[in-house]
Amino acid sequence: MPPRSTHPVDKLDDDNYPAYTTGRAAEMLGTTPAFLRALGEHRLITPLRSEGGHRRYSRYQLRIAARARQLVDAGTQIEAACRIINLENQLEQAQRINEELHTHSTTP
Repeated sequence: MPPRSTHPVDKLDDDNYPAYTTGRAAEMLGTTPAFLRALGEHRLITPLRSEGGHRRYSRYQLRIAARARQLVDAGTQIEAACRIINLENQLEQAQRINEELHTHSTTP
């Protein structure tokens, strides 16, 4: 039996763990590796690199890429789709901060 590691064994529960290769990620999204590279070029997602230099994507990044694909499939140009997603993320973060501030200001 191998010795137990002090690190979590199952990193697949980690949304930010770069578990998926470009090919597998593209297959899961029903798109092409070029589409994923384009998202990187537009700085929507930045995949981590393996020791061999290959791109690796996390589940979180795949959700963002899926949203981009949804917009592109609806006729939005990729540059605009990336801007829309960045704005959606900023709005979500601002709403979270606003809710937090509101909760703290109403607490006695």
